[in-house]
Amino acid sequence: MATIRDVAREAGVSIATVSRVYNESPLVSDDTREHVRQVASRLDYIPNGAARSLITNRTHAIGVLLPDLYGEFFSEVIRGIDLAARRARFQVLVSSSHADTDTLMAAVSSMRGRIDGLIAMAPDEKTTSALRDFTRKFPVVLLNPGPVQAECATLSIANFDGAYAMVRHLQSFGHRSIAMVKGPDGNIDAQERLRGYRTALRDSGIEPEPSLEVPGDFTEASGYEGAMTLLQRQLRPTAVFAANDYMAIGLVSALRDSGLRVPDDIAVGGFDDIAISKYLSPPLTTVRVDAYTLGERAVLQILPFTRTRKPVIAHHEVVPTQLVLRRSCGSTLAMAPDSLHRQRRRPTSEVEPG
Repeated sequence: MATIRDVAREAGVSIATVSRVYNESPLVSDDTREHVRQVASRLDYIPNGAARSLITNRTHAIGVLLPDLYGEFFSEVIRGIDLAARRARFQVLVSSSHADTDTLMAAVSSMRGRIDGLIAMAPDEKTTSALRDFTRKFPVVLLNPGPVQAECATLSIANFDGAYAMVRHLQSFGHRSIAMVKGPDGNIDAQERLRGYRTALRDSGIEPEPSLEVPGDFTEASGYEGAMTLLQRQLRPTAVFAANDYMAIGLVSALRDSGLRVPDDIAVGGFDDIAISKYLSPPLTTVRVDAYTLGERAVLQILPFTRTRKPVIAHHEVVPTQLVLRRSCGSTLAMAPDSLHRQRRRPTSEVEPG
């Protein structure tokens, strides 16, 4: 195995210069840096990460803490983080936390000595509160934290705007009785999507009806159960908005099993635009969330603070959503409702064939 001495001799530089190259020292010119890296690559030299960390007090690693690692949304967030980190020559340590705040903080503590910064998804207020002290001492970017934390950088999805646009789109087809399959209690994404749903109804002169808001937990099974609950009503709704696509998939399945047609009997809309949504029958009208960009932007926010390990300067960024029009609501290529241009909040919309 090649050593740092081998690289220095082959490149015609000192051992100290090779060390500075791998420690990202500004004292090395770009030409020298590139030359040394090319020689190191040819010799298959791998720097000793542990030794570098002792010298520089940096690990060149970013910790990622997510509430779950299952599903397309989380995989896209991780992909955005990983590719952005690799471009900056950083590694990524990923962990999940399903339990209480003690377990959460234990995961954070176990990472701290091995990372230069932390990206954490805060799906509820308990998570945000638990991390509050940590954000004052260490570089942290919170994803979807709800109320903005003044001492921390945050990135969130335009959940309210996306839900608002979906309901207004359903109304543009004449629907007045629009139900919603909600997300989990306490989940910030779910709360914001519910708020967008209710606000859109009120802005059109319709007071939200509690019996049209049925519980869900972001799974296909809860979407199926939600549909069955709504179908037991004497007057069933003419449209249903599911707070995510997985629940919309379960919803469509339940309607089909009950002998109902989508969108002829009941229109359906979802949220997230997971890959399978366009291949449903009929294809699902939904709200596109760019989870990849959410992860990528988090890395770009935290990188400038990883060298000093000082807290990230407070900054709040919102990743916009996009209404994707497909046939589950009745949309066709020739039909883009004029009301979309009269919405109070106007994320872009896109009509897809099929």
